[in-house]
Amino acid sequence: MSTRSENSDPATPLPHGADAVHPLGPLILRTASVGPMDNNAYLLTCTATGEQLLIDAAAEPDRLRALLAEGAGEAGGGAAGDAWARLDQVVTTHRHHDHIGALAEVVAATGARTAAGAEDAVAIREQTGTAIDASLAHGDRVRVGEAELEVIALRGHTPGSIALLWRGGEHGDHLFTGDSLFPGGVGNTDHDPVRFGQLIDDVEERVFAVLPDATRVHPGHGDGTTLGDERPALAQWRERGW
Repeated sequence: MSTRSENSDPATPLPHGADAVHPLGPLILRTASVGPMDNNAYLLTCTATGEQLLIDAAAEPDRLRALLAEGAGEAGGGAAGDAWARLDQVVTTHRHHDHIGALAEVVAATGARTAAGAEDAVAIREQTGTAIDASLAHGDRVRVGEAELEVIALRGHTPGSIALLWRGGEHGDHLFTGDSLFPGGVGNTDHDPVRFGQLIDDVEERVFAVLPDATRVHPGHGDGTTLGDERPALAQWRERGW
């Protein structure tokens, strides 16, 4: 059973949980926790067109299939019989195995377009056998129906890690960060000071320096947060080196 949030305060983190649903005006956001590492898979459904975009086809194809059906059903586009529901695009935040475990099956079943950071695209194709249709760079745009998401490259966790930003106006700004930003710190860089320096620089310059405190952060695992909740700890993160 899905839990529906009607939270209208744009400065409050949205609960994720296993089956969270958040109406956000022109978009509906659904979250499913999948796989042994509890990855967050995010489905965005455009309420005007019914188009659907999945962020990270991480694991459990059957659960993702049900997620698509839930989104398409609410948008009035449910699939008949054994067919998979509509999926227009899968965006992969980075190349790590726990974020791509269901990519091949989902794309084969739906015919969805694929996109990922340019520097991770080859590795994703090699691991999954799935071609990446769009290699994304910092500043690119990704559309889902009438909504547009901005690509923010956050290098360091992997060379091609990306975040997606939806500027939702009265519904708040929403940042899907993969494994690059979590409550309490940036993503793992394997104690490599060069990679850490790149990631903390990107997070500070491309996220905290330009987005408001009320921006909601949706990470690749676990609970969400807001930039305002994390901003006071930035100097501490840099000093500790992780």
